[in-house]
Amino acid sequence: MQNRCQVRLRTEERELALLSPFACKSRLSRGRKNPEEPCNIRTEFQRDRDRIIHCKSFRRLKHKTQVFIAPAGDHYITRLTHTLEVTQIARTITRALNLNEDLAEAIGLGHDLGHTPFGHTGEEVLNQLYKPGFRHNQQSLRVVDVLENEGRGLNLTWEVRDGILNHSKSMEEVLGEGWGETGSYEADVVKLSDLVAYINHDVEDAIRAGMIKASELPESSRTIMGGTHRERINNMITDIIDFSWPVTGEIDNQEKSIGMSLLMKEAASDLKDFLFTRVYKIESMLDETQPARQIIIRLFDYLCRHPEILPEGYTEISRGDNARAAADYIAGMTDQFACRLLARLNL
Repeated sequence: MQNRCQVRLRTEERELALLSPFACKSRLSRGRKNPEEPCNIRTEFQRDRDRIIHCKSFRRLKHKTQVFIAPAGDHYITRLTHTLEVTQIARTITRALNLNEDLAEAIGLGHDLGHTPFGHTGEEVLNQLYKPGFRHNQQSLRVVDVLENEGRGLNLTWEVRDGILNHSKSMEEVLGEGWGETGSYEADVVKLSDLVAYINHDVEDAIRAGMIKASELPESSRTIMGGTHRERINNMITDIIDFSWPVTGEIDNQEKSIGMSLLMKEAASDLKDFLFTRVYKIESMLDETQPARQIIIRLFDYLCRHPEILPEGYTEISRGDNARAAADYIAGMTDQFACRLLARLNL
């Protein structure tokens, strides 16, 4: 017992001694809403990571769409593979910057737990139907705070919860005024890693789907970011590390932030804008999403009128708010389950 306890203490001491003075140290966490006895082996952030990986919402990510709904091929990105890519990019950056890799990993793994079925289409429709509004980052926090573990939540640390809530960003300029703030550099890394992951894998999926050609990508992305998926990700990560180096604590009297050089930021913005114009918002994609929109509309309407068919606990958790319970239930569905439920209800 004493030897096992030394494992956590040794890790905590290592963090205090070796990590950047600007890194979040697990021993100095702001804690959990409901205090718990510490684990003998794992730090607080490692414990959060494990709770997220083993929760039901995390498992369901493998059957949730990222962009392309019900694609015919096996190599399109799902919400789970996106989550893993974000997490690995964040781990690489935090390790290079001598920040807390365990914290970044936990945030990365949990950041999209509240995403709806059918990708951003599902989120857009639920936001229209649920009058108080629906945003996937807020729902992700609701998942870990309330919905998981039969209504008890996962009781995560403040730092992980902050990163999950604040990972979402404006669809406008990359790192612009609407980018938003987080409570740690590790959360900032995950926020930027999310961008790196999605603009790159969405390019590959769009090429695979025949919607765009690699030669059509903006010139800035091809010359500054690189001509291949591998080059773009490598160059973006390297640029982020170089720009953000002052957070290592090895350079004095320089502004500390997680970001990118001006040239890389402009290239990333150009590529993101290109994707919105040529992939996310074109008419063919809107036509493709109509069946998904109708599925969510019909399910939401029916569940609001028939809360008795909701699984046990949803009504109690929502305190009798049928719309809240319906939104919670639908947001947790996989694409496949939503289709099966609609067929079973004969809607």
